Amino acid sequence: MSTARQLALPFAHVPHFSAADFLEAPSNAAALAWLARDASWPQGRLAMWGPAGSGKTHLLHVWAMRMSAAILPGHVLRFHPIAGPLAIDDADTAPELALLHLLNAAAEAGFPVLLTGRTPPARWRIALPDLASRLRAATAIEIGEPQDDLLRVLLARLLSERQLAVPEAVQDWLRLRLARTPAAMREAAARLDHATFAAGRRANRMLAARVLADMQAADGQAADEHITDEHITDEHTTDGQTTDGEELDRIEKLARLDELSDDRSGHEDFTEQTSPAVPAAARLL
Repeated sequence: MSTARQLALPFAHVPHFSAADFLEAPSNAAALAWLARDASWPQGRLAMWGPAGSGKTHLLHVWAMRMSAAILPGHVLRFHPIAGPLAIDDADTAPELALLHLLNAAAEAGFPVLLTGRTPPARWRIALPDLASRLRAATAIEIGEPQDDLLRVLLARLLSERQLAVPEAVQDWLRLRLARTPAAMREAAARLDHATFAAGRRANRMLAARVLADMQAADGQAADEHITDEHITDEHTTDGQTTDGEELDRIEKLARLDELSDDRSGHEDFTEQTSPAVPAAARLL
C-alpha cells in the first residue's frame, strides 16, 4: 500500500546564520581570517564587501553572535547610545549622519565595528567629508566569486533548509543553467519551493525548467535553455576525459529518468487513492 503524500504547508523560510551552517571556501577565506582577529583591525573597523548572496550577512551574524554585537540594518540606521560592538549590515545604504555618529561613538568607546556593502567603502557615494575619510581609512575585505563546488553545496543546503527533496541530477541540471552566483542559487531555491507547493508534487526537471524560465524572463533573457548555456564550455574530449558538454548530457538524462519515475509514482498514488476496492474474486474474472 502506498503512503499518502505529505501535505506541503507555506511556512516562511528563515535563513540559518549559525557558524556551523556557514560554507567555508577560498572565496571567503580572507574575510574569515580578518574576522578572527578583530582586536587588530585598524581603527577598530572592518568592511566586508561583495555581491548579493555572497555570505556577507551570514558572516556578520556569526561575528555578532561571537562578540555579542548589536546587529543594525543599514537602510533604517538611527543614532542611539551604544553599549558594545556594532555590526552594520548593508552599511552602504545607511543615512550618512547616523552612520557617522555611530562610528564616532564606537571609536570613542573603543568598540569594534563591522560593516558590509556591495562595493568597497571608498566607492560609496558619500557627501559628508568626515564620514568619507573614516570609511576610506577602514580595512576593506572582498568576498570573491564562488567556486563551482561551493555553488553545488550551497544549492543543496538551501533546498535542504526548505525541506525540499530534489534529486541530485535535477539540482545539477538547474545549477549548470543558472547564473554562477550565490544570489541566483537562493532565488532558484525560493522559486522552486513555491513551485512545488503550487503544483502539489515534489521537484522534478519539469518544475526546475519552469523556475529557470521564470528567472530568465525576470532578467529579460531568452527562455531557451540551449541559448542560455553560455557558461557551459563544450570542449573537445581529451585523454578519454568527459567534457562539460558530455557531463551536461549525462545530467539531463538522469534528470529525465527521475522525472519519469516521479510521474509513474504519482500515477500509482492517484490510481490507488481514486480506484474503488475490488474483491479478489472479481479481479480473477
